[in-house]
Amino acid sequence: MSTLAWAPTGRRLRALARAELALLGRNRSVVLTALVMPLALPFSVRPALDQIDLKKEGLSAGAVMMTAAIGFSFLFAVYTSLVNAYVARREELVLKRLRTGELSDAEILTGTALPAVGLGLAQALLLCAGCAVLLHTGAPKAPYLTLLGLVAGLVLSAALAALTASFTRSVESGQITALPLVFFSMIGSGIAIPTEVLPDRLASVCELLPLSPAIRLVRAGWTGQLSTYEVLGAVATALAWTVVAVFAVRRWFRWEPRR
Repeated sequence: MSTLAWAPTGRRLRALARAELALLGRNRSVVLTALVMPLALPFSVRPALDQIDLKKEGLSAGAVMMTAAIGFSFLFAVYTSLVNAYVARREELVLKRLRTGELSDAEILTGTALPAVGLGLAQALLLCAGCAVLLHTGAPKAPYLTLLGLVAGLVLSAALAALTASFTRSVESGQITALPLVFFSMIGSGIAIPTEVLPDRLASVCELLPLSPAIRLVRAGWTGQLSTYEVLGAVATALAWTVVAVFAVRRWFRWEPRR
């Protein structure tokens, strides 16, 4: 009975996701940013890593660069691309028209996000495999932590994209409204610089940033350094941010053009 009840929802989500994927493929600038940035940007942090004693913290350059690549995938393949998608569909009255049909609000937002989330997941898995071979990171010591971090990062990136779109007036201004999260995540969430090398007080604050738990869990999958208490803390922080983001989206998301 439950399977039959979910079947119409699954069909509607697949149809919306296929349509959104077709639209995503037509936007070459977004596709180029989503595909290239996570691959290119990690190499830009390599000079800074050479100045840090990573072995002292039980880290390797390969594991840090792999985590950076996955973090950039969260930010560019999912977050920024979805901010643009939500705003563009709203300004084109697509979201308004979809609400007049059978789709619920949650289905509309989820279906729109599925192609970007799928791209981010595929990219992250390819990066894990590629780094294991090319950067000699080896197999993860705790793969379930990496998987948990990927799920947390992808879900939260999509939720934060919908929240950011709520306060974004146009596709052009989306580059500005998305910038604060991108900047603070790159600097403070352990993407560009591992939080393990930061002063303890600063690291404690940075661990509370939205994407910090996901990045910690992804990296811990390779290092195996997080204790059970730290894992639970990271999961709790990720869940708290997700609940806050979903509540804020339900409260403030705009379905009609901001004019």
